[in-house]
Amino acid sequence: MRLSKQPLSLLSNSFFGRTLLLPLLVWAAIAAPVIAQAPRQAATVQAPTSSILEGDGYLLGPGDRVRIDVFNVQEFSGEYQVLPNGSLNLPLIGAVRVQGRTLGQAQSIISARYRNVLQQPVITVSLLAARPVRVAIAGEVNRPGTYTVPALSSEGNVPSLSRTIQLAEGVTQAADLRQVQIRRLRSAGDGTNEVIRVDLWDLLKGGNLQQDVRLQDGDSIVIPATTVVNLQEAQQLSAANFAARNNRPLKITVAGEVNRPGPYTLLEGAVGTGNQLINPNLLQVPSVTRAIQVAGGITQLADVRNIRVRRITRLGPPQVIQLDFWKLLKAGDVLQDLPLQDGDTVEIPTAKAPNDAELTDLATASFSPDRITVNIAGEVERPGAVSLQPNTTLNQAILAAGGFNRDAITRSVTLIRLNPNGTVTKREVPVNFEQALNDQGNPGLRNNDIIVVRKSGLSNFLERTGQILGPFTGLINLFRLFSP
Repeated sequence: MRLSKQPLSLLSNSFFGRTLLLPLLVWAAIAAPVIAQAPRQAATVQAPTSSILEGDGYLLGPGDRVRIDVFNVQEFSGEYQVLPNGSLNLPLIGAVRVQGRTLGQAQSIISARYRNVLQQPVITVSLLAARPVRVAIAGEVNRPGTYTVPALSSEGNVPSLSRTIQLAEGVTQAADLRQVQIRRLRSAGDGTNEVIRVDLWDLLKGGNLQQDVRLQDGDSIVIPATTVVNLQEAQQLSAANFAARNNRPLKITVAGEVNRPGPYTLLEGAVGTGNQLINPNLLQVPSVTRAIQVAGGITQLADVRNIRVRRITRLGPPQVIQLDFWKLLKAGDVLQDLPLQDGDTVEIPTAKAPNDAELTDLATASFSPDRITVNIAGEVERPGAVSLQPNTTLNQAILAAGGFNRDAITRSVTLIRLNPNGTVTKREVPVNFEQALNDQGNPGLRNNDIIVVRKSGLSNFLERTGQILGPFTGLINLFRLFSP
């Protein structure tokens, strides 16, 4: 039923009405063009709200469920859903297109349509349930692409930036969290984009929820690669809830001075097999030390002060991260143990001038081999290769081979060592089983050391005599056999 506009006509025809309405009409005529021509400012960041009912940033689209309240007209009020064609089908006025418009804009359009049937309608439009939004994410995430993100109906919120990153399996270690961009169509519908810049590091470190921007249908997220890697920030990023999940298999390569260089897959679980490194701590991200361990540990030629990690980025040149494991070993600098990501290459260069004292310290490090092989030749009970722990002493190695036999010279042995620079050293080491570890009398052993235990002079004499008298002894035994 059409409502009458007679009271408004009477007011406009009276002297008081003309006096009141004329200034308002003049102001509207002047202000309207100014407001229409005011430039639109591109937002730098949007502050999220606790409810989707607040703010005009959300753009309506098919599938949204809204509530429309018409003041004092309950029969027109109710819940409506935006149809696939982007319109609302409302009582008396029919279809009203609201797709691509904010709640405030939709409210204005509906109010204008209802002025044809109602006198001074007061309309309120509220969003009850947001539709799933389709967004694209590119750059430093583990699975870039497009995603359809449903609204959180239990919380009444539209999808957030951090939640979408989690759907893309987290950011990579190369991500620059301070320069995240969200490219968004303007609500005016003119086809232009606005760029929203987000500092996710402020969210991670300071808990600033304003950086966890609410997403809209059609948003494009770009996460660039950082140009400089901060080791401290790399450790903190690996623990973030929007970083890569720890159960993702990582394909990495270990090259250089390790005992088994090559490609490996880092996994988590309880048992390691073949070329797979198992992460026993479900909360720990595989790091450089774990990669070196699965590659058999470093060799004696390794330069642990100049370890490099080469990392491929999605948006930018490869990164080269320099690490100093001597700081990790001597000063406990855990920042040097960089968390790894898929595709990383760990390079262990060759030391130019190895230091004997440092080699002894490195032998006990967790990234060194768990066992070394020492060859013991000569007069011991069980000559051959012996597997020992790093830095096992010479005395312990002799005992591991069963000790001296009765023909051995027990006062000294010969130690032959292949040095990292390619030279070979040979020296006599006095044997005293009561001595503790020391370089002169009971040195610590290294991988591929050779210990030679010589035969005593008396044993050599008896052996030569036996060889000379062997034929005569046989004849004497033969005569004894045929003697009466």
